[in-house]
Formats: sequence, C-alpha cells, structure tokens
Amino acid sequence: METLAIVLIALVFVVLVKSVVIVRQGYEYTVENFGRFTRSLHPGFHILIPVLETIGAKINRKEQVLEVSSQEVITKDNAMVTVNGVLFYQIQDATKAAYQVEDLDYAIMNLVMTNIRTVIGSMEIDELLSQRNIINQKLLSVVDEATIPWGVKVTRVEIKDITPPKDLIDAMARQMKAEREKRANILEAEGLRQAEILQAEGSKQSVILEAEGKKEAAFREAEARERSAQAEAMATQLISDAIAKGDPKSLSYFLGQQYISALQGIVTSPNEKLLMLPVDTTQVMGTVAGISELVKDVMNTKPAAKKAANKE
Repeated sequence: METLAIVLIALVFVVLVKSVVIVRQGYEYTVENFGRFTRSLHPGFHILIPVLETIGAKINRKEQVLEVSSQEVITKDNAMVTVNGVLFYQIQDATKAAYQVEDLDYAIMNLVMTNIRTVIGSMEIDELLSQRNIINQKLLSVVDEATIPWGVKVTRVEIKDITPPKDLIDAMARQMKAEREKRANILEAEGLRQAEILQAEGSKQSVILEAEGKKEAAFREAEARERSAQAEAMATQLISDAIAKGDPKSLSYFLGQQYISALQGIVTSPNEKLLMLPVDTTQVMGTVAGISELVKDVMNTKPAAKKAANKE
C-alpha cells in the first residue's frame, strides 16, 4: 500500500508539473483539447487542465528573417539573370499561422520566389538593374496581401543580388567604358572651347585697353597743342600790342623768335650737313638779350595787373 501511495503521489506531482506552462516574452502558445484548438496562451504563467489540455504550437511573434534562395529568371528582353533576396515578416495572428498553413516558412519562401519571377519577367534588364526599389515595392505589395490569410504581416522584401550572364556583364563593361571615354572627350573639348573663349576675351580686352590708351594719348597731345597754340597766340598778341605802341624790344623779340625757329629747322633737318652762322654774332646776342628783357617785362606786368584788379 505504501508503495502504491508513493507511486500515486509521484504521478500526481508529474501531472501537476506538466500542467504548469510558462510562456516567454515574444511567443504565443496554442492550447488543444483532444486535438481541437481552444485558446491561446500569452507570455506569463499558465496552468492547463491535466490530461484534457495540451500545448499545440509554439508561435514566435517577433519579427523574423527569411533568406530567399537564388534562382534564374528570364527578363522581358530574354536575358537570363540570377536573383536572390531576403524577407522580413511578423506573425500577427498565432492561430492562423498555426492552423491555416503547413510549414509557414516554406510557404512564404515559395510565394516570394514565384512573385520574383513574375515581377522580373515583366521588366527589361536595364530597368531591372536601375529600378530595384520599384521591384521591392511590387514584391512587398503582392506578398503581404497573399499572406494575410496566414496571419502574417510582411514588413520588407529586399532583392539582394541581381547577376546577369557573363557575356552581358562584358557588354555592359564595354558600354560603360565607351560612355566614360565619350564624357572625357566632351569635357576635354569643352575645356579647349572655354580656353579659346578666355583667350579671345583677353585679346579683346587688350585691344580695347590699347585703343583707350591711344585715345587718351591723342587727347593729351591735342590738349597740349591747344595750350601751346593759346600761349603762342597770347605771345603774338602781346608782341603786336607792343609793336603798335612803338616798343623796339618787341620787334627784336619777334625777329629773334623767327631767327631761332629757322635755326632749329636747319639743325634738325636730316639733309643738312653744314651749319651756317651769321658773322655778326653780336647782333644775334643782342636780339636774344632783348627777348629776355621783354619776357621779364611781361612777367612783371602780370602781377601788377592782378593787384590792380584786386584793388578794384
């Protein structure tokens, strides 16, 4: 009897221990009563009815990653490419994930691979290589909608690698090389064009500055000639006035000026090899002295005239 009691106590203890269920965070368990789903167990401590209730499925509610195997796909322009990818999903309804589909990962894998062939088969190779984001969006939309009956939410679908055949890769490399050479030639031609433009602009500015300099020099020369003519006219007027008043010095100045001008013409002439001077140099010196005195008289007359004007 004692042995039987010990066996019964041990059996009850084992049953009670198996009736206690602790669900970890991020998981959800289904409970079955003789094979029929009855309820779900959320994270925490739970007790099952011994013998009647058992754990059916342990569902991971965390976001999971599923590697999509590589496969060969024919594009719209009949190019064979090798494609693989990755999928992220999360179970929203543990009951559907446990009882609506057999082998959830395998089902999702085949669904994604089928839709990859459909989407890529509708695109050309150039679009396939340049519009990967569009492919990801199309796959996400189709796969997410197809997995709703399974209680699954597909969060992301990413195409990892798209590998064209070797001959196509070589052709693309040659095309890229040709494009780079073309751009380099265009840039070089543009650089030469800009250099020629800058050189032409520099020559233009140089010509403009030279013309401006000549214009300024001509203006200065004309101004100098004008002032010289004004001074000559003033001197002539003074001499004429002095001669009219009977001043002999004025006549000497006029004759001396004419003499000096003639002498300068003879000296500077390239054809003259012999210089003739008058015998009576005393007369010439007297004429020069007369010119000097006349100039002094004129210079003394100007301040006196200014003082008289100021007094008036």
